[in-house]
Amino acid sequence: IQFKSFAMRALVTGGAGFIGSNLCFELESQGMDVIAVDNFHSSKMDNLRGFKGRCLTQDVASEFEVKDKLDVIFHQAAITDPRYHNDQEVFEKNVEGFERMLKLSEKHQAKLVYASTAGLYGNGPIPMKEDQPKEILSPYGKSKLVADEMAEKLFARRHIVGLRYFNVFGLREATKGRPASMIYHLACQMKAGKAPRIFKWGEQVRDFVYVKDVVAANLCAMNGKSGIYNVGTGVGTTFNELIKVLNEVLKTSFEPEFFDMPYDPKTYQNNTVADVEHAKKGIGFTAAWDFKNAVADYLSLLQP
Repeated sequence: IQFKSFAMRALVTGGAGFIGSNLCFELESQGMDVIAVDNFHSSKMDNLRGFKGRCLTQDVASEFEVKDKLDVIFHQAAITDPRYHNDQEVFEKNVEGFERMLKLSEKHQAKLVYASTAGLYGNGPIPMKEDQPKEILSPYGKSKLVADEMAEKLFARRHIVGLRYFNVFGLREATKGRPASMIYHLACQMKAGKAPRIFKWGEQVRDFVYVKDVVAANLCAMNGKSGIYNVGTGVGTTFNELIKVLNEVLKTSFEPEFFDMPYDPKTYQNNTVADVEHAKKGIGFTAAWDFKNAVADYLSLLQP
């Protein structure tokens, strides 16, 4: 996806976060004028090391103004930890932040691309389709459903695209801490010479999607149709299969160490696999990275 022929200005909220920082660097490489916004509560400035654009320290759930004319807003900022200690704050901050981005994009007549979540599908049937019944397992999921419902009312007259991310992994996710991907946590354990620890009996399934593909989906959304789309690969990987791939990439031979599920089964997604047809038709997005190659690329970037 190339935009170098356009003199465009983009605002990226959550710009120092995992996905936001990756997006900032890619947009900058495309020749766009990029403004990153972050409150730095859960993200780190280190994620933007080398970034040449502007960076604003700001909570997007609070009133703020951008004087420069914006062409597109990529709204990635949110409290994303489904087990964050303050449920009301998660819901209110996320919804207020989205409302402000709706107003800001309208004021600037800018396109709005925002992060939603596959968490809305709960333990529903797979592959998960955008229009299937929702099963809300957390305040984070509830906040994203409200955002999606607000956006749907505006699709007919504005360019707004919601992207329901599945299980994203990749460079710069370490700053997320506990909510970082299983890939990150297990790889760290194995690189430290420890057996990878997973829930009994490792048959939980995830649609792991590489952050480079997620960034590509955001770029596709700029020229796609307004709507809500899954961002995944359409391929499910069990935790046992994940450990097998990590062993192959790291050239190790660890066996998993199983332990009891610590979470309430009612709030934990056992299986996530995206139906990818709607995204293919609506925004022209198809994941380019297969799982093993993505893991190998990621871990090569993590190594000194």
